[in-house]
Amino acid sequence: MTDLYLHRITALIAEAGRANDAGLDQAAGRFADSLAGGGLVHLFGSGHSVLPCQEAFPRYGSYVGFNPLTDPRVMWHNVLGAGGVRELLWLERTENYIDKFLDHQPLNAGDSLIVYSHGGRNSAGIEAAIYAKARGLFVVAVTCAKTLDRPASHSSGKRLADAADLVIDTGAPVEDAVVPVEGWSRPVSGVSTVLAMILTHELIARTATALADRGIELPTFASPTIPGVTLHDTDKVYGVYRERILEAQKRHLGTFQAKMAGGAG
Repeated sequence: MTDLYLHRITALIAEAGRANDAGLDQAAGRFADSLAGGGLVHLFGSGHSVLPCQEAFPRYGSYVGFNPLTDPRVMWHNVLGAGGVRELLWLERTENYIDKFLDHQPLNAGDSLIVYSHGGRNSAGIEAAIYAKARGLFVVAVTCAKTLDRPASHSSGKRLADAADLVIDTGAPVEDAVVPVEGWSRPVSGVSTVLAMILTHELIARTATALADRGIELPTFASPTIPGVTLHDTDKVYGVYRERILEAQKRHLGTFQAKMAGGAG
C-alpha cells in the first residue's frame, strides 16, 4: 500500500508534540485557572480555522468551560455565492470588523482565548487577540511559526503571534499541503487544520489533568452508545454549560452596556 499522507502527518504530529511540550503545559495551566475560577476558555478562528473551535466543544470527550466563538460571516457554507469562500476571505482580511462580533460575546477578565490561524496575518485573528488582551484574557495563538518570516500586513504592525501571550506552533509548512504528485505543479493534502485539532485535543487533555490535580471535575460529554449513558446525560452537560454562559454574560453586561452607550467598554 502506498503511504502518501499518513507518514507525513504522523511525523508532523510527533514534532509538534516535542516542540510545544512546555507551551502546552503553560497553556493548560492557565486554562485550568480560568475554568477553576468559573470562567471560560473561548476559541476563535475564521475560514478553515473555525473547525478546531467546533472540534473542541461540544463533542464527546470534551467538557464544560470551552466556548467556541463562531461567527457565521467568517465561516463558509457554500463554495461560491452567499456564504461562500471568496466572501469570507475578504471579510477576514478586513480591519475593524471583528470587534463588532466580539462585543456581544461574554469575554471577561480571567478568561482565556485560543485563536487559530495558519498564516497569522488575517485581521480577524489579530484583532480578536488584541481585543481579548485589552480585556484581561490570556491569549494563545495556534499558528504556523514558519510564516513569521513574512512581514505583518495589519495596520497595527502585528501578526497573530505578536498579539498573543503564548504561541503554539503547528509545525505545518507555509504551503500547508504536503504530498507532491508527479506531473502536478502543486502539492496536495493540507495539514494545518489536522494539526490544530490534534493540538487542541492535547490541550483539552492537559487542562483536564491540571483540573484533576486540584480536585476539580467538570461535566464531560460521553457517547450515548456507551452502556449506561443516555441522551439525557448529554442534555445535563448542556444545562451546566448554559448556566456558565449565563453567569459569564452577567459579568460582561456592564462592559457591553458601556460599549453600546459609546463608552470605552
